[in-house]
Amino acid sequence: MSEPSGRTYNQNHTPRKYSRGHRRVSVYTSWSYPGEANRNTAEMDNRFSTMVEVRRVLWPAYESPQWSDALRFQQGIAGSLELFFWAWVKFQQVIEEVTGNKVPMFQRVDQAGFSLPLDERVLADADTLLVFGLDHDVTGQVAAPEEIEAVRAFLEREGTCLVLGPHHDVGHSPDLDERAMEYAHHGDALVPRQQRFGGYARSLMKGLGIPVENRWGLRPAVVEGTNRSAPLTVMADLDTRGWLTGVRNFNFHMHLPHYAVTQEGSRSARVLAKQPIDRTRPHPFTNAGNTEFNALVWMPPGDGRAGDVLVADSTVFSTLFGADESLVRFWKNLATAH
Repeated sequence: MSEPSGRTYNQNHTPRKYSRGHRRVSVYTSWSYPGEANRNTAEMDNRFSTMVEVRRVLWPAYESPQWSDALRFQQGIAGSLELFFWAWVKFQQVIEEVTGNKVPMFQRVDQAGFSLPLDERVLADADTLLVFGLDHDVTGQVAAPEEIEAVRAFLEREGTCLVLGPHHDVGHSPDLDERAMEYAHHGDALVPRQQRFGGYARSLMKGLGIPVENRWGLRPAVVEGTNRSAPLTVMADLDTRGWLTGVRNFNFHMHLPHYAVTQEGSRSARVLAKQPIDRTRPHPFTNAGNTEFNALVWMPPGDGRAGDVLVADSTVFSTLFGADESLVRFWKNLATAH
């Protein structure tokens, strides 16, 4: 890989030209960066950790000056948000190597307060669009009717693909004992007892008629003696496009959403992969008899859509908790579809 070029910021996106066989992949993070960074740190719930909290809980992993020096790295919530961007670099590099196109990272509201609704400025030069649903519900991010129609028009283009990733929904119950059980199940001290994500992606899915909802925050089972997630249960007979060809597992993350298909008997939404759950730690979902959660859902073209829709958590595209050849294979499959 060649040496990276200098970093840029505060510039308008330069549209990429269409070239057959070279997909243009874009990422849209649906948060308001200021809305997340300015959350009151005296409130326990529904916010990201500060960088100081990350350092304290994961000590000494982030004690090098790169992360701990306040003159080099932000120590509030903004520092934690920047960790996401660090962790998406590998995905961007892999996709650029495969497609020859850079992967722009758009934000609904960015660090400088520039607002970018999901419109043609994002959609016009994209073949595959990933929507990372990392907005806390309390920040009130909702897809406007114009955005829903713009995405609907995007999906009318032959060969397009929309990947939606509303993150986990921890602590929805008013029962504090249930919240305590969820917290003990996932075991991440950095996740508060209530952390509800994905309002923007859910509103977009509702507007597009996608019958999927993010629920819970579940800890995957791991291969004994490792921190690698147990292999996915893959429904290969339903994966006629080959999204999961050569893919055994996604990366480990302590609290992943179950993508519930909300229409009983729906034939349009295919669950392609399920993730075994860590059953050494009780959880309301496993107490109800479930042993796996839906990790990847696919809606093939149909019902007026020429494009594909996938639902997969944004964590699958991050290296915060590691990445192996299986995960990279999934990224490449996504970049070479069609």
